[in-house]
Amino acid sequence: MNESRRLVAVATDRQGKIASHAGRAHRWEVFDVWPGEAPESAYSLVLAEHACLHEWHVCDFPERHPLHAIDVAIAASAGDGVIRRLAERGVELLCTDEVEPAVAVRAWLAGELSPGLPHEDPGCGGEGHQH
Repeated sequence: MNESRRLVAVATDRQGKIASHAGRAHRWEVFDVWPGEAPESAYSLVLAEHACLHEWHVCDFPERHPLHAIDVAIAASAGDGVIRRLAERGVELLCTDEVEPAVAVRAWLAGELSPGLPHEDPGCGGEGHQH
C-alpha cells in the first residue's frame, strides 16, 4: 500500500454488512486510512437510485461519480465493467467474502483481504447492459 492517506469505501447493506454487489449498492461506508493508524469510519455515502455504480457505468457518457474521490472500494462482488470503469478513474475495486466493513479494511491494510464472491447478478445482463 502507498504510504499516504487513503480513502476506502465499503459497500454496505441495510444491516451494515458488506453488500453483495458493488454495482447495486446505495450505501458506502468511507474509512479514512492513515499510515500506522487504525482505520476510522469518516462518513457515509447514500446514493440515489439512479446513482448506483451499475447505472453509472452503463451510461453512454459516465461523468464524475462520488466514488471517484475514493482510492479503494470494497464489496462482496462486482462485474468486470464496473471494476474497469472505476480503474480508469484511479479507483481500485476489490471483492471479498468478509462481511464486516471495518474487518475488511483492516485485512486490506494487512494485505490479507479474502477473495470475493462470483459476480452472478442476472439483473446485470453482462457488459454493455441493455436498459
